Amino acid sequence: MAASGPSTDGSTNIPDYEYADVNTTAFHIGSFRNEWLSRLKAEDFSYQQEDDDAFDANFAKEMGVAAETMTELKSICSLDSLRCHPEDEQPDTEVVPPDPTLKTLVQRKKKQDYRASLKVTKNRHDLYADELERLTVGRRPEEVADLVPEGEVILTINVYYPAIFEKFNYIRPHMTLLMTGSHSLAELRDAICCVSDLQVCGEFSNTPDIAPDFISKDHYKSAFFFFEGVFYNDMRFQECQDISMTVIEWAKARNFPPHSQAKMEDTRFVDLKIKVGFPYLYCHQGDCEHLVIITDVRLAHRNDCLDKKLYPLLTHKHRVTTQKCAVCHVFIGRWFTTNDQFAPSEPCLFCDKCFRMLHYDSEGSKLGDFLAYPYVDRGAFN
Repeated sequence: MAASGPSTDGSTNIPDYEYADVNTTAFHIGSFRNEWLSRLKAEDFSYQQEDDDAFDANFAKEMGVAAETMTELKSICSLDSLRCHPEDEQPDTEVVPPDPTLKTLVQRKKKQDYRASLKVTKNRHDLYADELERLTVGRRPEEVADLVPEGEVILTINVYYPAIFEKFNYIRPHMTLLMTGSHSLAELRDAICCVSDLQVCGEFSNTPDIAPDFISKDHYKSAFFFFEGVFYNDMRFQECQDISMTVIEWAKARNFPPHSQAKMEDTRFVDLKIKVGFPYLYCHQGDCEHLVIITDVRLAHRNDCLDKKLYPLLTHKHRVTTQKCAVCHVFIGRWFTTNDQFAPSEPCLFCDKCFRMLHYDSEGSKLGDFLAYPYVDRGAFN
């Protein structure tokens, strides 16, 4: 439902392609939803499953065929008529015959043979994704109040790595989320997991056992989204500052078009005007910038996860290689040091065990004049 082609009535409620297969023109999400609801019948987006007789009657009516023809089609195209094995035999549907002639089966056979040649078939991340899909597809809540309303909008949102990431900066999303139109931008911000929010500030070489009082997200709470000329600032907490003013004043001094501001906690997705497929900006921690791309806007379907409590729904999270300790090469890094005469490099990454073994005596006293900083590995949250 995102953008099927140019509109002929010139309505701004229906997205046209601005650049073919890249992004649409800007449109208002709430108006787009209302346009769909006004053109569709209630049963088209209803969660109630249509019975077989009603489906057959509607299908025959739309196709302009008689009831007898419909019965004959059901008989010819039934699964029983497509069986190529004896009725008493139940073959494995995952196994493709050795010499398929159907083109789709030929391609499937090639992929199966390729997977069979690999040493590892599925890692734990793929297994988790499969399990997540099984648990969420078509799931309904226990309480009626938690049911996603019929006619609700569901958006697919890709959040990319920050620009400082060395690889896959702009081509591979860090995470993909499903959100409803009634969600606010603040809820999207809370659902985005970035390692810069989890970093611990400070130098702890003298007190490695003392846990810090806060992580970066607890202390630096300011952030903003930028959609279509509007900065949506997070102002939920007293510590929040309007960090978009720096950009606005810079743009104003250089005669760029004016920008407006709003609060992300007061802005729902149905209130937004966006382009599908267009890169927008999420900025937090001062200069940690992520691309945010809305890739799909559609109405909720009966096969979707219909439990509001599970949204924002994570459907994909990219796997990141963990950084191992420079000494043991086994455990994930927990500390990095500078000015360290015990380290093989400058700076150097240590796991907790190697760090304490090399830098402190049996009494826990510090050896040398090194500086130590807590390190949060971005791959530890795969």
